[in-house]
Amino acid sequence: MTDNTRQARLMGLTTPWRTMTYTWRDCVLYALAVGAKEPLYTYEKDLQVIPTFGVTPYWGTVNVTPKFPRPQAIPVLVEEQLKPAQSYVNLDYEFLYHRPIPAVKGSLVSRDVLTDLFDRGEGRGMAVRSQVEVFDEGGTLLCTNRCTALFPTLGGYGGTPMPRRENRIPQRKPDLVAEDYITPTQHLLYRLTGDTNLVHVDRDIATSRGLEGPFVHDLCAFGYVCRLAIAHRFPGQPAKLRRMYASMKTVLYPDTPIALHLWDLAPGKATFQLINSATGKIILDRGELEWDL
Repeated sequence: MTDNTRQARLMGLTTPWRTMTYTWRDCVLYALAVGAKEPLYTYEKDLQVIPTFGVTPYWGTVNVTPKFPRPQAIPVLVEEQLKPAQSYVNLDYEFLYHRPIPAVKGSLVSRDVLTDLFDRGEGRGMAVRSQVEVFDEGGTLLCTNRCTALFPTLGGYGGTPMPRRENRIPQRKPDLVAEDYITPTQHLLYRLTGDTNLVHVDRDIATSRGLEGPFVHDLCAFGYVCRLAIAHRFPGQPAKLRRMYASMKTVLYPDTPIALHLWDLAPGKATFQLINSATGKIILDRGELEWDL
């Protein structure tokens, strides 16, 4: 397939507009799923929403109309267009927080739009970037999600190369090390927020893909970082968050100690890594964090 043909078949892909309804219980469930214990996020009195609750429509299959049978719609549509595309992996994620998500109840209205297509070269795959803008029922933009998914078998067709992102991790000790723990059931709890991909619960499916077993969702780890960063850089004020980015490096399994390593770059800006404390391996890398002062 030529580059022009591939671009023509894929660049216009969108999902229908979808609506995810939620109540305060969904906000609390998400908070528990990313390790929260604070009443700020877990008690309906004066409840605030962890900003990354806004990622849930991207993979959502729960409380969503019209229904879509599998999470992360755009990669599924790419697979349908380019069979046999085989499986995909997530490369990175960016989250922009525009306005606080109401904590009591509401509706999150969104659709997935394919925005970029990159050829990483022969044997290195094709990367698909899509964007989900999330609105409230009145049309106010609350947050923006951007994700890049890699199809390992589809590269080398002469398409646009993927731009390189600067590594901003300093060569010095982090300014913050915040330790936490992924419980043995964290992946099961996070599934209840809407990402029901079977690889996170079905051992046979996980091992068929060369994994040790069901693993923790990348965005569960992303939510852990969001919560820990708020607690240590602008405690009690989650609405100050403006932007998060991270690349996905290694698989995170349940029952694992983790640590957020964060380096301050400027007022309201930091970079981070999320580390597996048992192995020293990087889970999330090249993280970027921005917040209002």
